[in-house]
Amino acid sequence: MRSLRELSPGARRWPAALALALVVPLAGCATGSGSPDASPSASAPTRAGGTASAAPDVRAELRVDGRTREYLLHRPASADGPRPLVVAFHGRGSDAAELREQSRLEKAAGARGMLVACPEGIDGGWGAGTRKTPQRPDPGLDVRFTEALIEHLVRTEQADPERVYVAGFSNGGSMALRMAAERPGLLAGAASVAGQLPAGAAAVEPTGAVPVMVVYGAEDPVRPIGGWPTPPPDPEEPILPSRSARDTAEAFAAAGGAGEPVTEEEKGYDRTVWHLNDASGDASPSTGGGTPAAPPAATVQLLVVHGGGHTWPGSSFVPDKRLGPTSKALDATDAILDFFAVG
Repeated sequence: MRSLRELSPGARRWPAALALALVVPLAGCATGSGSPDASPSASAPTRAGGTASAAPDVRAELRVDGRTREYLLHRPASADGPRPLVVAFHGRGSDAAELREQSRLEKAAGARGMLVACPEGIDGGWGAGTRKTPQRPDPGLDVRFTEALIEHLVRTEQADPERVYVAGFSNGGSMALRMAAERPGLLAGAASVAGQLPAGAAAVEPTGAVPVMVVYGAEDPVRPIGGWPTPPPDPEEPILPSRSARDTAEAFAAAGGAGEPVTEEEKGYDRTVWHLNDASGDASPSTGGGTPAAPPAATVQLLVVHGGGHTWPGSSFVPDKRLGPTSKALDATDAILDFFAVG
């Protein structure tokens, strides 16, 4: 979440002890390894629609491309029938536990009967762009991992393949947008808070119709709402250039054949909506295969929060002051989940 290395190159991450403390309350320690790399272990899911451990919150593992990856999983109280799935990506220099605290997604989505998976990025971040870097020589690694995680949860946790959503914050928001851009047929919707599409040599281009919501603070001091075509150098890992928040939304609207946008002023924020063209009666196919998920009436929305910083609107989480204020004019979590329900 912090993305402080973008604000001040070389800034330190929070101590590992704090991240560990946030994980301690989780119940269980189930491990699932249903990736192409390995067969299920003894503690992995053992029956269709359920797991060996019925704990609502677990830290689990999945091996993909020769690498064991971890994720936090929240199961809703109800286990009847296929359940919607939200895959949520944390910000750069953060972790899954902090995203849970920051967004409350597992509580809010769980109350709606949704599964929530919060995977851990490699070295605290995500390959949200297509450019190779010394730290991420395979820029497609996280896309394949996310695909494998979704497949695994569909097979083992009754996740509904027709109702799979992605969301994220900052670098994680950009990762959610990359999944929506490159795998629109895999998703029923995507949302990004304080994240934009990468640009320049790392550019990601939307390839089909999919409902997308972009939430952005108008006074973001870390990654400006107008984009960052030439970000400052970072000694740990290059920061990717990005489009503006509006250009990001317009790219998805154009990919879906949207009409002209309409902007409405809400209390504390502006909402711009592009309604996708429904003349064809179907959505664009995915480059990654699968059934197109975007309905003809899908929309793209941009929510610009007045006075908001590089923060999650509506959150009670107290961020570093250098990230700017957290607006209470909008509850981003509820807005995102409402959008997923009707997007």
